[in-house]
Amino acid sequence: MRILTKILLFVLLSSLTGVSLAQQEPMYSQYIMNGFLINPSLAGTDGYTTVNITARQQWVGLSGAPATYAASFQTRLLKDSYISKSTSVRRKIIHPTKGGRVGLGGYIFNDRNGIMSRTGLLAAYSYHIEMGKTDGVPNDLSLGLAATFYQYAIDLNGNLLLHDADDSFLNSYDRVVYVPDFNFGASFTTVKYWVGFAMSSISRGSILFMNQGDNKRSELGHFYLTGGMKFKLNNPEWQIVPSALIKSSDMFFKSIQMDLTTRIYYKEDYWAGLSYRTGDALILMAGLRYDRFYFGYSFDMALTDIRKHSFGSHEINFAVKFGESARRYKWINAY
Repeated sequence: MRILTKILLFVLLSSLTGVSLAQQEPMYSQYIMNGFLINPSLAGTDGYTTVNITARQQWVGLSGAPATYAASFQTRLLKDSYISKSTSVRRKIIHPTKGGRVGLGGYIFNDRNGIMSRTGLLAAYSYHIEMGKTDGVPNDLSLGLAATFYQYAIDLNGNLLLHDADDSFLNSYDRVVYVPDFNFGASFTTVKYWVGFAMSSISRGSILFMNQGDNKRSELGHFYLTGGMKFKLNNPEWQIVPSALIKSSDMFFKSIQMDLTTRIYYKEDYWAGLSYRTGDALILMAGLRYDRFYFGYSFDMALTDIRKHSFGSHEINFAVKFGESARRYKWINAY
């Protein structure tokens, strides 16, 4: 019976998500606005103290469709220091400077998918190493490690019709599972391009809704590879930024997916873009910056048969950034 339960649960999840491996982790169309959500090494990379809120409703109009909400915070720890330079025997010049290699961040999230929900939190530590300069701007090699803790739960009072609600076996297994885990990330950023790699669910925690004492590790590890370049146009107020996100899991050849994106910016205050998610959707996105506030919106047009049953997917991002010291790093995340 337990083996049968595992099979039925897997089929149920597959039917709810369409791409079950991709939906074990939340999906973000505007990951570029807050790459920290998928790569802990980006905590504090841009030098700002940032608060970011993300809300995503997938397949609007379809009952039980995935919905994701996340609120994050990240900062760079700056440390006052003084550098003394002797220009002559009689004269010394002391330059105050701010430096800091450590970034901290965290977020809370809720990801609901049909009768399944995942709610949890993450705390991240990052370390940034200067690797030379490009056009006078530091190149940063960043490493990050995050600890996560979340709850998987089944809601039998939601969008599930039960033939026999009093079934003894149905009511005997656990409907809630708690999973501690770890994520790792690395990134390298310059004034002209960036690359990053991240992996989640390093310990492969269990998500089987059975007797807790008999749970074996079953969660898939996920891998993310990101990269992009910036190109100035003839008018310096305009720039075009192609980028890519490659996602996969332990079942590499069966679950690989790519987001291929091109965005165009005007004065770094307005942007619009087009993205193609292989085998899934075409994505339109736009955003603006006003003072320290950033707004972003994206609309996913499904390319699969699910478009016949929904009104697309919508994602909204809002961010506020504090700290004038970050102007030294503004080239990293130009929204």
